[in-house]
Amino acid sequence: MKKEILDLWPEMEWIKDETLREQTARTWELALEKSVLTADDLRRIPFTLLCGPDLKVTFMEHKRSVVHIARDAGNTINGMYNGELTVDMDVLLSGAILADVGKLLEYELDASGTAVQGSYGKYLRHPFSGVSLAEACGCPPEVCHIIATHAGEGNLVKRTTEAYVVHHADFMTFLPFKERLKV
Repeated sequence: MKKEILDLWPEMEWIKDETLREQTARTWELALEKSVLTADDLRRIPFTLLCGPDLKVTFMEHKRSVVHIARDAGNTINGMYNGELTVDMDVLLSGAILADVGKLLEYELDASGTAVQGSYGKYLRHPFSGVSLAEACGCPPEVCHIIATHAGEGNLVKRTTEAYVVHHADFMTFLPFKERLKV
């Protein structure tokens, strides 16, 4: 695993299955190779283009918070429900880390270095491009399912427990920014 990816994603070490950890890291490496964005850009640009240019929460701050929230929820689910509802933590963590990897193809930088939606992003949203990147790196269908269903597109299909956890972790840390009351 490249140091650049581990620096972006120290949470990658939480994935116990070495093969899945490598597939997850390779997906991020491929996305960065195909993107105009750099790892430093991800630490600087806002996590969404839907909340206006003044949003100060960066792409990586948001993405890492989603992974932490998903992990905590998965551990709680696994500790309760007498085994009737379980979470595969490696699948959950990989899916949470990869949920927005497709945004690297969706965004471009304008002349001033501001992140904007690029032409690719006008035609293919990040759940689609994210699955494509993950499949190219050998990620299993359980992880690709999380990437595909973490956003609104997932409302049209049945989600796994892991996909529900990532979806809600993502939206509970996005919607308050998008829809918060301004008093």
